[in-house]
Formats: sequence, C-alpha cells, structure tokens
Amino acid sequence: MARRADDDPGLPIKWHPVSNGEFVPPPATRLVREATRQSRLALEANARRIGVSRRQFLLSAMGSATMLAVLSACSKDEARSEGREPGGTFDIPDAATTEPEAAAEAIGGDELVFDVQTHLLDFPAALASGEPLGFPQSDCGQPDWHDCYRRPTFLDLMFLESDTSAIVLSAIPFPGDLLSPEVMAETIRIGEELCGDGRVFMQAQTNPSAAPVAQLRESMAQVAADFPITAWKAYCHAGGPGWFLDDHDPSAPQCGEAFLNQAEALGITRVAIHKGFTMIGGVGPDAATYSDPVDIGPAAKAHPDIDIIVYHSGFDVGPPEGPYDEANDFGVDRLITSMRANGIEPGGNVYGELGSTWRFVMSKPTEAAHVIGKLLKHVGPDNILWGTDSIWYGSPQDQIESFRAFQISDEFQDRYGYPALTPEVKAKIFGLNAAALHGLDPKAGACTFDKAELQEVRSRFGRKNKTFGPATETAVKLLRAQGEPWEQLGA
Repeated sequence: MARRADDDPGLPIKWHPVSNGEFVPPPATRLVREATRQSRLALEANARRIGVSRRQFLLSAMGSATMLAVLSACSKDEARSEGREPGGTFDIPDAATTEPEAAAEAIGGDELVFDVQTHLLDFPAALASGEPLGFPQSDCGQPDWHDCYRRPTFLDLMFLESDTSAIVLSAIPFPGDLLSPEVMAETIRIGEELCGDGRVFMQAQTNPSAAPVAQLRESMAQVAADFPITAWKAYCHAGGPGWFLDDHDPSAPQCGEAFLNQAEALGITRVAIHKGFTMIGGVGPDAATYSDPVDIGPAAKAHPDIDIIVYHSGFDVGPPEGPYDEANDFGVDRLITSMRANGIEPGGNVYGELGSTWRFVMSKPTEAAHVIGKLLKHVGPDNILWGTDSIWYGSPQDQIESFRAFQISDEFQDRYGYPALTPEVKAKIFGLNAAALHGLDPKAGACTFDKAELQEVRSRFGRKNKTFGPATETAVKLLRAQGEPWEQLGA
C-alpha cells in the first residue's frame, strides 16, 4: 500500500500524552520530558555511531531499545534523587542500542501476541462526507485520507507494523454503531485472506439498559445466530442508563442478570465489561459510579460458568497506583477488593485486561510495577489478558516491545509479594491466556510473518510512529462531541 514519504517517522516508543477518548491525558511527566530529551540525543548519536540514517535507526529495533534504555536510566536517577529505587525497569543491555542482533533479543520475540481489545472504528459516513472528521485515524499518513478508514489500513497497522498474531474486534457505544457486526464479519473475511487461519475474532456489543429486557434477549439471540460471536461487550456507564452487572442497585435498570443469563443460554459465555476510565458518555457525572468494578465479584460468584473479562482492569486516571490497599476506592484496587469480598480466587472466572492501562503506565516504571504486580498476585498469571486499545495508539508495536523488556524489581517482589515477570509469565499474558479463553490453538499457523521480511517492510515504506487518539482536553471534548454529527450522517 502506498504511503506518504517522510524523513521523520517520529520516535519509536510513543510516550507522549494521548487518550482513547475515555480520559483526559495528563501532561507529560518530568520523567517523560527528560527521557524524551535524552532519547533524541542518544538516537542521533547511535545512528551516527553505526553509520545509518536517522530514519533507518528510528524504524529499527535498536531505536526502540535506545529509548527504553534511556527511560530506565532516567527512572533510576529520579528515584535515587528521592532516596528510593524504581519498582520497575526495562532490561536492555548496552549492546542492544547499537547491535541489531542484541536489540532483537532484548525486545523481539516469537510468542503468540493475542490482542483482545482492538478498534477498527470503520466509519462509512466519513467516506461519503467528502472531508475527514476529527476521528482518530483520519491523519494516518496515507496519501488519500479516505484510506485511513479502510480495513486494510487497520490490518496493516496490527499485523504488518506490529508483532500481533491475533485480535478481537471490539465495538464502542457511539450512535450508529461504528463497528457493526457486518463490518466485523467482513474484516474477519479479509483477515482470513491475509492470514489464512481465522485469527480475527469479533465481539457483539450489547446495551442492556437501552431497551426492555425482552428486546435485549431477542437482539442477542439474533446476533448470535447471524454472526461468529466469540464474546459480548458491554459498558455499564454508556450506551443507555447506567446499570450494574449484578443488579445490586434497585434504582438502576435491572438488566444485568438478564444479560448474563442470556449469554449462558446462548452458549457464548465470555463477557467483556468496561471498568475504569470513565470519560465516555451516557450517564454524565455518574459515569464513575457505573464504571466502578464493585459489581464484578458478585456477578462472577453468581455465574461461575461465565468468564468475565474486565477491560482496563478497573484502572483510572488519578492518583498513582501503589501497593494494594483494601481501603482504597480507586483504580485496580477496586477490582481486587470486589473479587476478594466474593471469594473469587486468582485463576477464577475474572480476567484483567491491559488495554490503555499498559499504554498509560509503561512510561512510569514504578506505577507499572504496582499495576502488573497486583494483577499477577490477586487476579493470577493465567488471568491477565493482553490488549492495547489500538487503533487509538496507532501500531501497538511500541507497547509490545516495552512489555517484553519490562521487569518488576527484586525489591518489589520481596516487599509486596509480586511474582517475577518471567518469559513464561509474559508468554501467558501476551497470548496464551487469551488463546485458552477463546479456543485458539496457539500451535496453529499464527498470523505472523518472517521477522526479517517484516523489518524490511517497516523500514522501506514511509510509515510513521503515530498515535491517533486525542492528546489534549480540548481534543477529547471535540471527539466526544461528535456523537451527534455521526448520528446525523447515518454512521
């Protein structure tokens, strides 16, 4: 696919503030600002040292390794200036910053990468409108902006510009259903042509509180009959009046039990529920109430045969994540408390998903160590699922490379009982857990390509290391305000 030539593809690890539209991205931290400054210098120096162009170096694994090494060093300096050690680090040997083989070993891998939260955001109305709206991927770098909305561009970002092996298409609760079952099914067909082995899965979005229960049951049955659904997706705080999965609040619509019972009746017993990031419309200032995972534990206890996938793991923007505190009513701790109060043990029927969560904390090594460490300890290494929330963040390759190199410090392992991030544990998180959950044989022919060929493709074409989500409060508000135009255009 033809791409716009550009000598500056952007930095390979994308730390800059950006959002999936569900939160206002805070300003870059002092750590990120300093690491970015030092990275620019190191990238230039290393490119000259090995005699390649700046562009070539930025698009190489050495460029990514250089940035992660710089962030790790800056994080250590910052922590020690405060009389402490960082809780997390990136394991990047010096050689990885200038030697291709060492870089490939440090941040490369051949594991199954199964991304359970991706967003195509196909928008046919944009194609007919004659001009790009403020939708994320409208500036994807294609010569014709229309191509930014086409399915091949999405599959290119996921499968050619990253090491992703399999994906789940996930809908979002906007007017007009921007990612309809029909669009998902066609994307699956195209993905099968690309991969030949059915590595694109689809969820069906449900809005349980938006219609009478009888209509909910009917619509779920119809979608399940017409399409190859692998899971259900729902937002308790959007797409209709706020509701709870366990119906514990009599003042809220009583639809959670009906939703779960119908999922069981239809034999599609994987349910993905958004919990955490609150800034997506539907119930206004009460969004935080219904995006709280307080209902996850009771629902999981009452429905042991349903696997509940908690998108974002309850993470939210606010105070930094620290060690688990039962008294803390914020972030990942809320999910853990709900599970513990209802006897849901690690390895049970609750799964923590990392979409947007890892992207938010990967530039904050100590906070990242607490988030990943708490999930490993309390949700279980078999119950953490890899997700990136891309297309909002462009290609997820930088998220993959960062997680490959990330380690929880020995001090945090000893002090808080966090398990080590061994290669075996990372392989589970990256894809083996999702493969077991969705019935995918990880030994089947993965949707991956020869690494050398992929690197050649990535370096030859004028791709950019871009993100597509909003980067400021104004941009977030603009994106969310476009619900009415979308509806008017018949999306």
